Amino acid sequence: MNHPNDRRYANTHEWIIASEQDGVYTVGISDYAQQALGDVVHASLPSVGSQVRAEQACCVLESVKAASDVHAPVDGVIVAINEKLDATPELINDEPYTNGWLFQIQASNRTQLDGLMSASDYESRLD
Repeated sequence: MNHPNDRRYANTHEWIIASEQDGVYTVGISDYAQQALGDVVHASLPSVGSQVRAEQACCVLESVKAASDVHAPVDGVIVAINEKLDATPELINDEPYTNGWLFQIQASNRTQLDGLMSASDYESRLD
């Protein structure tokens, strides 16, 4: 599996990367996670403006196999969601690192990123 080196990874299989706006980060699930979940048929995303805490379940992905919680990798406020997923949730499976992103968060504690894994650390955890 190919996990991009330009982002950080959580134990719960979320990835996070800085967006073009200062202090705003984009979050999605890893290729490993989307494969384990199977074909995603619905994404219940968090509400814009909601406050979330690191490791808190903040949305749910439903697949043909099961439903799975997605956790916030850092504390912050949800500032955007991927509205494309309403009509095309399969983007999560097809393009987990690009068009299949889930939400954007304004991080309130950027030092929490230091506790997340690099791509190589994440991949070694999966072995």
